[in-house]
Amino acid sequence: MPVPDGLVGQRVDAALARLLGLSRTGAAEVAEAGGVRVDGREVGKADRLPDGGWLEVEIPDPPAPPTVVAEPVPGLRVLHDDDDLLVVDKPVGVAVHPSPGWRGPTVVGGLAGAGYRVATSGAAERQGVVHRLDVGTSGVMVVAKSERAYSALKQAFRERTVEKTYHALVQGHPDPSAGTIDAPTGRHPTADHRFAVVEGGRPSVTHYSTLEAHRAASLLEVRLETGRTHQIRVHMSALRHPCVGDLTYGADPVLAERLGLSRQWLHAVRLGFVHPGTGLPFAVESTYPDDLAEALRRLQE
Repeated sequence: MPVPDGLVGQRVDAALARLLGLSRTGAAEVAEAGGVRVDGREVGKADRLPDGGWLEVEIPDPPAPPTVVAEPVPGLRVLHDDDDLLVVDKPVGVAVHPSPGWRGPTVVGGLAGAGYRVATSGAAERQGVVHRLDVGTSGVMVVAKSERAYSALKQAFRERTVEKTYHALVQGHPDPSAGTIDAPTGRHPTADHRFAVVEGGRPSVTHYSTLEAHRAASLLEVRLETGRTHQIRVHMSALRHPCVGDLTYGADPVLAERLGLSRQWLHAVRLGFVHPGTGLPFAVESTYPDDLAEALRRLQE
């Protein structure tokens, strides 16, 4: 097809995402596999579409859907279990559900391996999943076991009535010591694996307050009003106070090494919502895992 007028000058990956309804990452993978040509010449994901060019796209067959591997996950603890829901303490290095390219352990697989039964609508590999934590973030999360819980919790997250509280150890001392970050976030314009504060991004609101101030870093309590990918990490980095150990978003590797950290210091400490079975307020908390507790202890010395 001729390059549409509205896509002239745009990056190949961004243009394909708009044109074909692919994710930005999926569009980039098509280009990197040699599936995009302009006027018969192969182009890369970062090339710009020319005016008057002839665009050819070869889309590969979709990959087989990921499957759930039911096996116990070390460190995955169930904090609460009833007929409607499970609340778990997710360890670092564990994804919430299987996805293309991920070969490691998952919460869904760990629960299945431990004998828990989850029966809700949605894709089989995401049974009961109503929200997510990054692979590199630990802490409390809820999984719906019943259909009524799945529907009610999805709606609660959508309407932002769920209380999501994190603790984050960030470099330096935010000024003011408590405040709100209201800045849209989206895919980083040049680094596909990162996100950033970008014009035209999705609305993202983060509230924070300082719990402890140390010479090199501050311990913050963070409440999320929205729940965007990497939201806390992106917002704190934008303030030039990245999470300690978060090398992807500009943290100091020397400080991370001194504190013994191999990941960002970020932990989901509390989750609160109206229980879909009882209709009463319900909340569960999680304590710091050993690596974060040790890093904080070293900082306090």
